[in-house]
Amino acid sequence: MLQYVIAGLVLGGIYAITAAGLTVTYLSSGILNFAFGALAFFIARFFYYLHTQLQWGIPQSAVISLLVVGPLLGVFLYLVLFRLLRLASTLTKVVATLGLSVTIPPLATLFFGTQSILKAPGLAPEPVKVFRFLGVPVTMDQIIVYAAVVIIVVAGAIVIRYTDVGLRVRSMVDSPAMTSLSGTNPTTVSIGVWASSTFLAGVAGVLSAPIIGLDPNDYTLLMASAFAAVIAAKLRNIPTAVIVGLLMGVAGAVIPHYLPANSSFTPAVIPSIPFVVMAVFLVYHMVRTGRVSESEGVGGALDRALVVHGQDQVTAESEDGPRVRSRSLGWGPALAAFVLVAVLPLFLSSFWVGLLASGIAYGVLFLSFTLVTGEGGMVWLCIATFGGVGGITAAQLASNHGWPVLAAVVAGGIVALPMGVLIGLLTIRLGDLYVALVTLTFGLLMENLVFSQNFFLNDGIGVNMSPPSFATTSKALAYVGLAVFAIVAVFIVNLRRSSTGMALTAVRWSEPASKTVGVSVLQMKVIVAGIAAFVAGVGGALLAVTLGVALPANYSTLGGVIWLAVLVTIGIRSNIAALIAGLTFTVLPGIVSTYLPSWFAQVPPLLFGLGAIGIAKNPDGILAVQARQLRSLLAKLGSTRPKSPTGTPDREHPVDTSAPGLSGVRSGAVR
Repeated sequence: MLQYVIAGLVLGGIYAITAAGLTVTYLSSGILNFAFGALAFFIARFFYYLHTQLQWGIPQSAVISLLVVGPLLGVFLYLVLFRLLRLASTLTKVVATLGLSVTIPPLATLFFGTQSILKAPGLAPEPVKVFRFLGVPVTMDQIIVYAAVVIIVVAGAIVIRYTDVGLRVRSMVDSPAMTSLSGTNPTTVSIGVWASSTFLAGVAGVLSAPIIGLDPNDYTLLMASAFAAVIAAKLRNIPTAVIVGLLMGVAGAVIPHYLPANSSFTPAVIPSIPFVVMAVFLVYHMVRTGRVSESEGVGGALDRALVVHGQDQVTAESEDGPRVRSRSLGWGPALAAFVLVAVLPLFLSSFWVGLLASGIAYGVLFLSFTLVTGEGGMVWLCIATFGGVGGITAAQLASNHGWPVLAAVVAGGIVALPMGVLIGLLTIRLGDLYVALVTLTFGLLMENLVFSQNFFLNDGIGVNMSPPSFATTSKALAYVGLAVFAIVAVFIVNLRRSSTGMALTAVRWSEPASKTVGVSVLQMKVIVAGIAAFVAGVGGALLAVTLGVALPANYSTLGGVIWLAVLVTIGIRSNIAALIAGLTFTVLPGIVSTYLPSWFAQVPPLLFGLGAIGIAKNPDGILAVQARQLRSLLAKLGSTRPKSPTGTPDREHPVDTSAPGLSGVRSGAVR
């Protein structure tokens, strides 16, 4: 048993370091850094580049990677991104950091190359020495992990509790506004905290490399697992986060000892342990307090007074006056874009039409984000899971039970619907950040426990999904997808104009204010949750039809994070943006792979991630920004035309606007 505990403490130590870094940055800035795993990967990859590719020694590589590049990277990211997010909404914070997590891996590939890495070194010299402790073998890599945890915890506790620097950090935690008034520069403190956080990310990344390798997805999963310790600490208790992280690592090593080795369920249970821990602590906090919100206990009265309700909805002032924020381009441009997409299959080859058909299916899937996040204001990171439920259900019904394909597609949405309602009910008393974490946990649990079963995997090839008999070509499938997209989009437009849609808007702006006017927050969120899950299930089933197979790997939770990044780049509240985002997701990589050198394959995800980061300045996305610029241009052109005394253009009798008492009338935004 001792050997399992010693082995588990290694992974537990990495969890503890990660949880400490996440908690520190959240306490001081209000940002839970979803890009922590990607930062850990980047620094670990840089260490590998120096040590293995350039043949630097371990000490030199470690100093440059951990003590120079890591902190400088944190300072740089704070100055260009994180400082813009402090008073932003939870949606903006989550999506911007998710965009950063999408951007970093392709950047690392562009910087360091694409060679396969079979074995990643740690901080221990090779060959790694092995020692004996009570008869149990302990490697030098493990000893370094133990030492790192002890040093970081002890040194961190001393700095935070007994130094002037620690006092300033604690004051930032208690009340950033009062800290600023007391003469301490919050920017300086924040820069130090983010530099320390990326240092911890680098330590966790380099220490993890010998265990998990150098795959960015594995680092993101490691970060997601550490979220369990952060939630156990309610986002603010560092000692609790460290202890729970250590215990999770031990549990992951000990529990398999008591599970049947020949069961296919055992390998799925082990990576699910952190997410089960997360669920247990969430239930505990809910039972104890009734509601779990990231805003509880953070900041003072002055800080809470500075928080803007509905801040994503507020109009921004520019030198040209109020800037009207729009969720779409309007009927004309949107209809023109839809017609253009409908015409393209008539002129393109079958290869490109196939990409169009898949992109349209993704567009239907993305409409579920438009519903749950754009309209409902809920940050869901499990939309890909609902798409997988729909795709797998439809494939089983159509291929194994003889259902008509379109009926199976609708059934896939129906099966996903109650799951969405359940998630909506379970998260109604959670703050927005906790909702994001819970849905991420749900998606990863479904991957590990359900989608991993061979019944759905079919030995890794998935379950075949034949197209309907009347749509056996890619062109026909594209038009079927467009029809489905049009039906869902029209439904969303009508929903926005209905009393339910207005109630949803009120809830998105301010839940307390909505309750005072009699709007049921629970009812509104459950309705939009169920509809969004149904749309995701239909979109996932349609994707399986266009691809010809329902493969769980096509619906990975981390892949869904990239979907969200793509859609946010274009526009989270626009129906036509969902279609454009879906086509971008499939066609842009096709263009890159067909016409550009192989290294350009990293460019599409890089652009998607940068677009998601751009939400910090343009929360509405590219389409809305372009629409505002076009309307502003038209307004300026209209305002330069002479006006009659009634305010209408007077072509026959121009008015001299330079005369005393007269001025041009500012034109409003063109809708």
